Amino acid sequence: MARVPKESRIERYLEIGLFRSRWLLAPFYVGLVIALAMLLIVFVREVAEAVPRIMALDAEQMILSVLTLIDLSLAGNLVLIVIFSGYENFVSKIDTGASEDRPSWMGTLDFSGLKMRLIGSMVAISAISLLRAFVSLTEPDTALSEQKLLWLVILHVTFLFSGVMFAFMDWLAGLSEERRIAEQREVEQLVERPEGLAQGISLSI
Repeated sequence: MARVPKESRIERYLEIGLFRSRWLLAPFYVGLVIALAMLLIVFVREVAEAVPRIMALDAEQMILSVLTLIDLSLAGNLVLIVIFSGYENFVSKIDTGASEDRPSWMGTLDFSGLKMRLIGSMVAISAISLLRAFVSLTEPDTALSEQKLLWLVILHVTFLFSGVMFAFMDWLAGLSEERRIAEQREVEQLVERPEGLAQGISLSI
């Protein structure tokens, strides 16, 4: 019976340890579940505070309340996307069986898609925050500094520009991948046809 070299055993144990270290990320996603529950508590509190005084609210105040709830729901969606996609991409697959409630994007959203969804959610959240700030300017007792409003606009434009740049980089990466696949197919066709391979070699020379 051949003995396994010591270096090979060490390498094997090291690779096993590195592979299993992905479970160190699991507590992060559990913490995000707790953060999602905290967002739910804040959402319920906002609804509980708005409902008793709904008859006394004017149009601007009602819009502000609705925008606050939308902002919280978008933040919850963002956290949920990170939990599901991050866990499936970096830790382990989530086995939901044949459940019809499984989101269609689960298992199909890679790191690039996750990045685009995150930046899209961040742009939407910043847009809602900016809209809420502009609507609050109509309130007589609301004092919003021009500097704060300027930073909100700059932050939104930054998120928007980052999303465009991420999409552009993904487009460039897609072009490179398509070119690589096309070149690989050409090589395979040349290998399948000996005369074509000989002609390709002579042309390259």
